Amino acid sequence: MSKEKPALPKGMRDFGPKVLQKRNYIFSVIKNTFERFGFQPLETPTMENLSVLTGKYGDEGDQLIFKVLNSGDFLNKVTLNDLEDGYKKTTRKISEKALRYDLTVPFARYVVMNRNEITFPFKRYQIQPVWRADRPQKGRYREFYQCDADVVGTNSLLCEAEIVLMIDEVLTTLGLTDFTIKINHRGILTGIAEAIGEKGREGEICVAIDKLDKIGQEGVEKELIERGIAEKSIERLRPLLSLSGENDSILEQLDPVLVDSAEGLRGLTELREVFSYLQHFNIQTAKVELDTTLARGLSYYTGCIFEVKVNKVQMGSISGGGRYDNLTGMFGLPGVSGVGFSFGVDRIYDVMEELQLFDKTVASGTKVLISNFDKAAEIYSLPILQKLREAGIAAELYPEAAKLKKQMTYADNNNIPFVLLIGSQEMETGLLNLKNMQTGEQESLKLEEILVKLK
Repeated sequence: MSKEKPALPKGMRDFGPKVLQKRNYIFSVIKNTFERFGFQPLETPTMENLSVLTGKYGDEGDQLIFKVLNSGDFLNKVTLNDLEDGYKKTTRKISEKALRYDLTVPFARYVVMNRNEITFPFKRYQIQPVWRADRPQKGRYREFYQCDADVVGTNSLLCEAEIVLMIDEVLTTLGLTDFTIKINHRGILTGIAEAIGEKGREGEICVAIDKLDKIGQEGVEKELIERGIAEKSIERLRPLLSLSGENDSILEQLDPVLVDSAEGLRGLTELREVFSYLQHFNIQTAKVELDTTLARGLSYYTGCIFEVKVNKVQMGSISGGGRYDNLTGMFGLPGVSGVGFSFGVDRIYDVMEELQLFDKTVASGTKVLISNFDKAAEIYSLPILQKLREAGIAAELYPEAAKLKKQMTYADNNNIPFVLLIGSQEMETGLLNLKNMQTGEQESLKLEEILVKLK
């Protein structure tokens, strides 16, 4: 009988200890920030009813949902006619459940199902994996984590300002020093389309404008012509693609352009209010930039739109979000406004690796390794090990007597920052030898001193 070679399904990943410890560090910074801003944790099941998910992401999205076969004889309701009618009819009969595609639709379902118990405005964060039956490629996986934070049940633009603050705080804490939070408003995009004589066509215009960084202005104009946008309209659009200056200056330049658009004026008013809130806060690191070419989520965002780019790094956006007016309408509870955003943990991880921002100790669960030279040292070390752990210090005793080089290699390979060397002299004097693995410095200290130093 031949042995099967172990392999992972395409688009899935193992995370070894060193990688997972770094990822957990990112998660902990995000989680701690969310909670300090008053967001409450929420988890929804891995599986949802297929009917909950379908029809929410468009035809293309529906095809990327991982369906779960019904238990038992899942074919017992399928007829030959079903098979001849195509996969959609058959799917409904053999699969009633699916893996969640994102965190937003399950959140909307939760709000509707629990609306009588929830206190609005409701601030929730969710950090869980999602699954998509996408074609795997570099940077795109079939299982990946999303880190979402949303406030629902309020129209207050203070929420938008606090999103900017949370993004700034998380990325600053992670060590990023050069990043831009781009902000725009759906109303401005609608107003621009009206101002250039192409009312209602902002979707087509924005799809082209969104490629400005990749294909340049000439390429964008060519695509607009191919989409049937009049040359006169493109001439009017041209100066709006190169607005520059401070945020207040750009808003002033847009005032006369959008004067006849109610939606455009709403966008200008709301952005001014967001920037006014931000003036009262201390933004540590981020550049907050009004970008009239920023267009994302046009099928569901109705107000402010956000996107975050790390500068001088070849990477797409690492965070994004926006305001929506009808999150729960898909489940029969219309009119619940909200605003939310999401961090792309995989991209943040890649950026931090490229910029070498992870401290070596982040990839270590253990802070101190106690050496093991012989049985007497091992017995002597056991109460010391317990006292270290009781003091909240992650510690381990090398499990068997071994040569010092082998034990030091173990500490090095596991990024353990300190080694406590205990031999016959240390047992006699009670002064323990603490070695810093990064500097090579060694100190002879009493256990009480070591506890203070390592805490």
